[in-house]
Amino acid sequence: MGFWNKIFGKSRPNPAEEKELLAAIDMNKLPMHIAIIMDGNGRWAARRGLPRAAGHRAGVESLRDIVKTCSSLGIKYLTVYAFSTENWKRPQEEVNILMDLLVEYLGKEMRELHQNNVKVRAIGRIEELPASAQKALSDAFELTGNNTGLTLTLALNYGGRLEIVEAVQKIAGEVLKGRLDLKAIDEKVVNEHLYTVGMPDPDLVIRPSGELRISNFLLWQMAYSELWYSPVLWPSFRKVHLLQAIIDFQKRQRRFGGL
Repeated sequence: MGFWNKIFGKSRPNPAEEKELLAAIDMNKLPMHIAIIMDGNGRWAARRGLPRAAGHRAGVESLRDIVKTCSSLGIKYLTVYAFSTENWKRPQEEVNILMDLLVEYLGKEMRELHQNNVKVRAIGRIEELPASAQKALSDAFELTGNNTGLTLTLALNYGGRLEIVEAVQKIAGEVLKGRLDLKAIDEKVVNEHLYTVGMPDPDLVIRPSGELRISNFLLWQMAYSELWYSPVLWPSFRKVHLLQAIIDFQKRQRRFGGL
């Protein structure tokens, strides 16, 4: 018990609390798309006197739990911020660990994800990832591509500003080639040139770790998202916290700029 408490603190499952929260959720008003900024792995490890790698590995367990919960609830889309364009600035050893964890996660989880009808996709400059990560992602896309349950989108080598810049470049190219009239450019056209084309905007964006910012994540898509912040560090974030976020989401009135 002492070792478990040291490592995971209050993240142990609480069936009674989960049952109570599940009973409070309106299954007819679930968010269609949940996006999560997975943050706090390093601080989680530091508070326990562990290397940062231990925090990242513990964060994978949180992802596993949240994916299972979203799938069982019937959430249609889950997008997680796994590696930003700025994360390349971290020490090379840590970057290597993160890439290795990505490959390991996909290798271990893919069969179960497929069995649970989960579709895996990714957004970002995937072509700049290490070959092993690209191969693991390609295998995941091929295996789960026809699944119709939860769509799990991994934001990898992703930056919201970069995504918009690339969309502008593509649109400008079409205008220069005479394929698109300048006056025809509207929100629909922009949406069609983003990484997330074909996906609805996130209804609920969750940021664990106590930080109150969006960190260059889904800048265009988040225009009318409901934001939910939690002081819980990502490796300690579990089903109970996701249920709390959904309940809070369901209490809000979404006006989308109207009355």
